[in-house]
Amino acid sequence: MHEIRLFTPFNSRGTTFANRIVVSPMCQYRAVEGCVNAWHLAHHARFALGGVGGAVIEATAVERDGRISEGCLGLWDDGQVDGFRQLAGLYQGQGIPVGVQIGHAGRKGSSASPWDGAGPLASESPPRGWATVAPSAIAHAEGWPVPAGLDEAGIARIVASFAACARRAVSAGLDFIEVHGAHGYLLHEFLSPIANHRTDRYGGSFENRARFALEAAHAVRQAVPDTMPVWYRASCVDESAGGVTLDETIALARRLKGTGIDLIDCSAGGIRGPVARSVRPEAPGHQVPYAERIRREADIATMAVGLITEPAQADAIVSDGSADLVAMARELLADSNFAYRAACSLGHPAPHDVLPRNFGFFLARRNM
Repeated sequence: MHEIRLFTPFNSRGTTFANRIVVSPMCQYRAVEGCVNAWHLAHHARFALGGVGGAVIEATAVERDGRISEGCLGLWDDGQVDGFRQLAGLYQGQGIPVGVQIGHAGRKGSSASPWDGAGPLASESPPRGWATVAPSAIAHAEGWPVPAGLDEAGIARIVASFAACARRAVSAGLDFIEVHGAHGYLLHEFLSPIANHRTDRYGGSFENRARFALEAAHAVRQAVPDTMPVWYRASCVDESAGGVTLDETIALARRLKGTGIDLIDCSAGGIRGPVARSVRPEAPGHQVPYAERIRREADIATMAVGLITEPAQADAIVSDGSADLVAMARELLADSNFAYRAACSLGHPAPHDVLPRNFGFFLARRNM
């Protein structure tokens, strides 16, 4: 029987993932004051019982005013820790490592949920929401409020908030952390010349524009145990003239590796337009080439994401060395047992063993 690469273990700083399928962070817009509730527990229980190798909890704000929306999770307060501890237990009870994606929404914060148009809350009547910040006083798009440009004291405060958030994640018993540097949110805004028009040491050259991201990543790395993996999600390209290029993201990945980052989660888009949409028409695996080049040229582990929907496709991505892991969101919403389907499809010798024994035992005997 040939090896099925998708179902081989992966190790990140000593944390072992039983297979290469990872739940991608998916904003649910159901939190109240950043707190986990029954919806989040039900949402993640589906995946925890579906045989995935790992999971990343949705974008979680390091500050209250760093939320994307009023319904976004947060870890800016000790009172929010217990809910994340419950989420961790769902996965760890099945032997699945679970992490949390921590970030700051920057100028794209204070927005409505997608089904309410995803526009700025400030445009609603009566106005709602909160004041936003960014590298420069430039609105995300027409009709959006102009954010306040951060001074260096504000930057230092947010870097400290990343570290404090990471410590709370450790307290909650999570296995790893992903720093959110993608999709047009604050760290990405500083990296992108489209949003960053500064002339100080946080603007202009690539080295300056990357400074905030590297400081935040370093602060998180220093705040958690050496044995805990820290990942970084990047929008690898802006796909707009004058924006971030893949060459710049490769350079960033090399520097992030130097700060102790263990893996780059390779996404794209968001500096203009919708939250995480590629400017180019989306096709299956359209972001995989970013993961492949970063893995090869920056010599760092990568995770591929973006319309990965078929077992053979997912297996090929890790088999040919394009990425070490594959992250899935909408496909897992449609089929939380994708891992089991993939094991059956790819000829796994014991596909039922991918699932918890309570499920696999009976499914193995269904056709006996």
